[in-house]
Amino acid sequence: MMKKLNHQGKGYKVKLNIAVVGCGYWGPNLIRNFSQLSNCNVFACCDLADEKLGRIKSLYPSTMVTKNFDEILKNPDVDAIAIATPVYTHRDLAKKVLAHGKHVMVEKPLASSVDQCVELIELAEKNNKALMVGHTFEYTSAVNKAKEIIQSGELGDIYYIRSVRANLGLFQPDINVIWDLAPHDLSIILYLLDEFPIGVNGQGKAHFNPEIEDVANITLSFPNGTIAFVHNSWLDPDKIRKITIVGSKKMLVYDDISQNEKIKIYDKGVEAPPYYNSFAEFHFSYRYGDIYVPRLNQYEPLQKECEHFVDCCLNDKQPKSDGYSGLRVVSILESANKSIRNGGGKQPISFEKSVAPKTRVSKPLQYDVAVGMN
Repeated sequence: MMKKLNHQGKGYKVKLNIAVVGCGYWGPNLIRNFSQLSNCNVFACCDLADEKLGRIKSLYPSTMVTKNFDEILKNPDVDAIAIATPVYTHRDLAKKVLAHGKHVMVEKPLASSVDQCVELIELAEKNNKALMVGHTFEYTSAVNKAKEIIQSGELGDIYYIRSVRANLGLFQPDINVIWDLAPHDLSIILYLLDEFPIGVNGQGKAHFNPEIEDVANITLSFPNGTIAFVHNSWLDPDKIRKITIVGSKKMLVYDDISQNEKIKIYDKGVEAPPYYNSFAEFHFSYRYGDIYVPRLNQYEPLQKECEHFVDCCLNDKQPKSDGYSGLRVVSILESANKSIRNGGGKQPISFEKSVAPKTRVSKPLQYDVAVGMN
């Protein structure tokens, strides 16, 4: 178990000093949300670009800014570090943070390989520190409402899930489109189903950089018979963020682009006749019922994510999107990448094989919906 933070031997610390590393695209969002929490203080920010640090300093004058990562690591006043840097840096930076006895939150994906994820998990457990990955959609009101509806049985048996995350750009120089966009879709699907796939097929194409696929499809096969399709693209004319869940009773569509109707429930379906004597008597029955839009609480998911991380650090809690959550997603990405490079054949997923026996037993695939704040 993680130990509660202690301040000068006078009881438990009630305010977390956090540093944010990486002040480019996503880092400023983390800084803003951590700054709004009453039990958190953005103590320092780190980046290699002077102009980015200058902007942060102008917005948050009391926050220390530095280009020296080691300066933050060695500062005893820093309790935790949030990492928002390129994927290839995640493992090395997070490893140093944990080795220096600090909690760490890492943007998705957790690391560049299954082995790197396992290394971080084991180090976090050894040092009794929180390791959390930025699977932001697990903290959204819409995804948690969808999970609630699935668990209620309203949709019936889940036949399949189709996820599309596409737009024009932004091309990444170091990772392909599935490593960039699919972590969101995969974390959502695993969270919704409480199941882990047994195999994955991947197809992709690189149209500009021959080493980096810019459009790809992933097919996930689950042990209960459910199948999931994930389409990612940097080459689509429209920005699409949509997940369709088809059940035996009803269907659900989650459109993250929609402002007011992010979730719609369709009372639609198809049924085969219970019996028939000849092919001529065989007729499917199609049902076209009502469509309704459930009410969702309005809040910024990233703030809930940041709030949860701070709470875990201060109060000895296991993060909802912990290192194991990051490991599951990376294990799928790694196998999907192998499938793409090997002509699209089904690849087994190495999650169970990669985790140490004691870890595998102690951390089953479980989630606490209550954390999502429906």
